[in-house]
Amino acid sequence: MLVRSSSIMRALTHNPAGSRGFGLIEVLVSILVLSIGLLGLANLQTNGMRFNHSAYLRTQTTVLAYDIVDAMRANRGAAGKLTTALGGAYLTDYTDSLPVGTTVAEADLRNWKTLLAALLPEGQGQITRNGNQFTINVKWTERGGTPTIFTLTTSL
Repeated sequence: MLVRSSSIMRALTHNPAGSRGFGLIEVLVSILVLSIGLLGLANLQTNGMRFNHSAYLRTQTTVLAYDIVDAMRANRGAAGKLTTALGGAYLTDYTDSLPVGTTVAEADLRNWKTLLAALLPEGQGQITRNGNQFTINVKWTERGGTPTIFTLTTSL
């Protein structure tokens, strides 16, 4: 079987008039797909930062709630005096000196409320007593104005 070399050569040669590269539509579609992907990545990053901040606030809340419980256990005799309503800090500065005659329980409560106000957005704390059971409520405001309350109940 004899094949003409001229037909093979024509099939193998480059024809500049028939191949023009990428068209404008292909470039625009690829830019659209890339931009949608980048917007998705930016949304993931934003949500990750928001959830990370929320987890940070919940961790701070848990640590502060257990902090006052530890103070109550260390001073069981005066733990009943630690009941308080929701409210902000007593003083704006944690380093302010306490008035003369302040008990350890009062100092613990004041320091706890001051830390709540300093570490949590609109942070407030409440301690209620029912016999030997104490309920600690910590309230703060998430982004967007949503109030959140963490409740811890313990027996002394």
